[in-house]
Amino acid sequence: MPQDVPPSSGSQRPARQDVPSGRPRKGASPRGFRRLNLDQMHGRLLGVGMGFLAIYGAVALKATVATVLMPMEPEKRQIAPQVPEIPKSDPRGEMSGDFVLPTVKRATITDRTGQALALSLPVAQVYANPMELIDPADAADKLRKVLPQLDRDETIRRLSLKKQFVYLARDISPVQEIAINNLGIPGIYFEAGERRHYPLGRTAAQIMGSVDIDDHGIAGVERYFDKRLNSDKSPLRLSLDVRVQTVAHDELQAAKDEFSAIGASAIVMDVRTGEILAMVSLPDYDANDFGHAPNDARFNRAVTGMYEPGSTFKLQTAAMGLQLGVVHLWDRFSTIPIRVGRFTIRDMKTDHFAPWLSLPGVLAFSSNPAAAHIALDVGAARQQDWLRNMGFFNRVPVELPEAGRPLVPASRNWGISTVMTVGFGHGVAEPPLAIVRGTAATVNGGILLKPTLVARDTEDDSKPTPDADAAQLRPVAYRPGTDSDEIGAETPVGTRVLSEQTSALLRKLLRLDVTMGSGKSAEVPGYYVGGKTGTAEKIGAHGGYLKHVNVSAFTSVFPMNNPHYAVYVMLDSPQGTAATHGWTTAAWNAAPTVKKIISRVGPILNQFPDLANKDAIDASLAIPMNPVVPPGYHALGPGNDPGDPRNQAHEAKTPSSKTKTQH
Repeated sequence: MPQDVPPSSGSQRPARQDVPSGRPRKGASPRGFRRLNLDQMHGRLLGVGMGFLAIYGAVALKATVATVLMPMEPEKRQIAPQVPEIPKSDPRGEMSGDFVLPTVKRATITDRTGQALALSLPVAQVYANPMELIDPADAADKLRKVLPQLDRDETIRRLSLKKQFVYLARDISPVQEIAINNLGIPGIYFEAGERRHYPLGRTAAQIMGSVDIDDHGIAGVERYFDKRLNSDKSPLRLSLDVRVQTVAHDELQAAKDEFSAIGASAIVMDVRTGEILAMVSLPDYDANDFGHAPNDARFNRAVTGMYEPGSTFKLQTAAMGLQLGVVHLWDRFSTIPIRVGRFTIRDMKTDHFAPWLSLPGVLAFSSNPAAAHIALDVGAARQQDWLRNMGFFNRVPVELPEAGRPLVPASRNWGISTVMTVGFGHGVAEPPLAIVRGTAATVNGGILLKPTLVARDTEDDSKPTPDADAAQLRPVAYRPGTDSDEIGAETPVGTRVLSEQTSALLRKLLRLDVTMGSGKSAEVPGYYVGGKTGTAEKIGAHGGYLKHVNVSAFTSVFPMNNPHYAVYVMLDSPQGTAATHGWTTAAWNAAPTVKKIISRVGPILNQFPDLANKDAIDASLAIPMNPVVPPGYHALGPGNDPGDPRNQAHEAKTPSSKTKTQH
């Protein structure tokens, strides 16, 4: 039996033993080892590549869905700084009520009907970072396609500066901003802003005022309400009515041109509430060009201009005398010229007054010496108190920073000559709005109102007035001791300065001036206009009155049987024409202008001619030119005029001759 022996090394291959990967076996070929490593690397790279391919495929699919198949609208906060929302067109004004323009900070200003008078438009400022620009010349050429007003050479120069910020254009529209943004010029940026715009141009330009480059008010209501306009975006509703404003402007401009006046003013005010419906000052300007308007055009003659009121002030003299009980309708006053120092108070040489006129005649025929006698009867102290209480010593409290202080003599200089001259409207200078305010107080039941440019109610004046309210005058509420600058109060602020009885009497006297006196040319059939003419000689630059250079004015109210609106017209230095026979007095120019305004604005304000009840209305307003003295009264007149300086001088010599008279 054979014995086991170890195998021979040369006759049989030994069994294969595993060796660690990456190490060459003893006796293995180097070429085979390298091939093994390459195969392993290829496998690994293929796996990594497939992984990246899957990731990029998912990203591409997501991008395709997000941008092509199902794009999402970008959020406003993402694009607003570069592409602000374009405001919607509103040609019919359907959104004017509570509509607020986007991205603007300053509130809109409207008239009482909602018509926009001032609004802020969204604009942008274009600036650049020259350090980010590639080709300044190419950028300038592209920009000029949207903004042709750019100077090419200057734009290239600015874009070539070694700076990081340069302005290129200001106040461009949103459409232009989008067009520039679409040019894709690197280094061009936008800054959101707004520009104040006055869509009606010249309409109420001096009232609106303007704003500076930082949108802060610098004049007019823009300045007065600056804080409110920047803090509350709801529209500020003014008392103005653009329809009435336009009529007053057109008629006043026509009168200014016809009589070659150097300036003019017109005011329409509600005598029940103090709301100003129209305030015109000529010459005027386009409110959108405030910076280039001349000073004379910016000057608001209605509140800043100071003019001697002339005979319109005789209304205050009569009201003062009647309210204080110093004079009565049946008293008569001398029209004989009064010599005071080197001056003589007289009427026009062509006036042929009777030597003595009753109080109705004094107003109707506008006698200066007679008005001076009434003032003397009242006396200096009471005259000053009256004018002070009527607001003639202070600026008119209206929402305009330009409202000026009147020019009045100091108390220590208020002697006998001042008493007389002030009695017929000379020696003091007042703004037209002060005269309108005083006129309103004489006819509205005796309430001195606070004029306002802010709408006090929420109803349109075109709506009919209930018959119950139209039947009688309803004076505004009396709130004594109140003089606040608060706006938009529900109850108008006023102070009683006249009794209702005196006010009713003054309405008749004002009506008489139009039916039989110097204001005949202001009559509008069916409107029962009442008013007072006033013509004052102008004071020259070096003092002294200028002969034949006048300020003519007419202050009026209609309808006098139920006063609603005051209308005032003033012409500065009018010239005579062939139609006026060379005359420059108010009866020939200011009064006819008031007539034209009333006839046009009456229907707008829901006031229509009442001819059906003419006889009854005329009878209710009738007052005799020469009233009969009631039994038991000794009327002032010849030999019985305590204010006559000649009587005063005589009584000073013979004190015992003084007698008491029931009056």
